[in-house]
Amino acid sequence: MTSPHRRRSIDSSSEQTEKLKGDDISSRGAQSPFPNTEHHELPPSYTPQTAGQHQVPPSGYRLPLSTSGSPFPGIDRTREAPFTDADGKSPVFIGSALMQYSVHPCKIAPNLRSPCCVPYGGGEFAHQGRYDLLPFVPEQMEFVQTSHGHIPPGRRPVKGGFENTGAELYHGVADINGVKVPGKTGTHLGGCNVAFGGKEHVVKENYGILYD
Repeated sequence: MTSPHRRRSIDSSSEQTEKLKGDDISSRGAQSPFPNTEHHELPPSYTPQTAGQHQVPPSGYRLPLSTSGSPFPGIDRTREAPFTDADGKSPVFIGSALMQYSVHPCKIAPNLRSPCCVPYGGGEFAHQGRYDLLPFVPEQMEFVQTSHGHIPPGRRPVKGGFENTGAELYHGVADINGVKVPGKTGTHLGGCNVAFGGKEHVVKENYGILYD
């Protein structure tokens, strides 16, 4: 037989668990720092914030999205798209695709059948599942020109993900036949990889890396 004291402890624990679940559900639609540690471990170099800090995290504030049929958010949440597709008008956003053991910077084009496209394995990989959109804030962010995987000093590059080895990935942008395409870059890549026209394009020189 459970004692009254033990019963009260169990009831209190159950109520606390339900409250935590409710808080988690209510927060899913809000902007959240990248990445989601519930499903993906952070690279070793990520710096935990101490109490009282209110600075923007190294990966910015992101909108968690999914390819499961959820409606694409409006411009009030995404802000204006920093790029357009080959037609010159369809919006293209900066994002990160959450995979099983890694997170890869990608392009997000809501006009495409698969809105989240990742440069991966030589092709334009149509990601399925969770991905995060990074609203571009021109007052706080800019793409700095670089080449050969170099990370220009003096400011902080926006972290866009990591390989399954733990190597850091950053948001890059490269020009493909006159179209600016967001993708991924890193010192180990030696350039900027972007997905466009069904292929993974590797640009070694004169591409941009996102800084805040």
